[in-house]
Amino acid sequence: MEAHTADLPHREIYKLLTGCVVPRPIAWVSTLNTEGQPNLAPFSFFNAVCSNPPTLMFVCSVRGTDAGQKDTYNNVKATGEFVVNFVTESLAEQMNITATEFPADVNEFAAAGLTPAPSMLVKPPRVAESPIHFECQLNQIVTIGDEIGGGHIVIGTILHIHCDDSVYLSNNYIDIQAYQPVGRLAGGAYSRTRDVFNIRRPDSQLPESQKKGE
Repeated sequence: MEAHTADLPHREIYKLLTGCVVPRPIAWVSTLNTEGQPNLAPFSFFNAVCSNPPTLMFVCSVRGTDAGQKDTYNNVKATGEFVVNFVTESLAEQMNITATEFPADVNEFAAAGLTPAPSMLVKPPRVAESPIHFECQLNQIVTIGDEIGGGHIVIGTILHIHCDDSVYLSNNYIDIQAYQPVGRLAGGAYSRTRDVFNIRRPDSQLPESQKKGE
């Protein structure tokens, strides 16, 4: 198959993107609106950006049902704060419930039977059942498109990291076997991380005079 993206409807491009760019990590984002109403929703166009300053990004797509903005986008834009909770195998079904397009006044924590827990530095609550949380302050929003198929890149600075002792190893490593995160594939498909292999990265070939260390 060969195709110019200009010749394909955005929905067909979406199918190719989500089928090829896999597995994708899931940002389970909790926010508050200006009245203090909590919201919780998953986003799989998500990744870490850099560690200095610690930064991540996720994309709030324009809703396909009515071309409206998602509650997460509206809340982050209004308050400048959010929490990224991480999805494990045991939480996949609850995460899927929070993917529902509920009216703005519905509390997804309650709908999915999840427990909101106070955050350390930001106002939005954490998902108590999740083993890892990143509390974030909005850095900037980059709008790619306002129409269906478009979206907004939300870039956040990580202010506080919580890792439960059950998944935390010494020297700031994570026990992937205990963590059991899930990844997003296409459609309703997800992946596990049980089959892990390691490859040693080649040493730097730069001259010693150019190296500045990590």
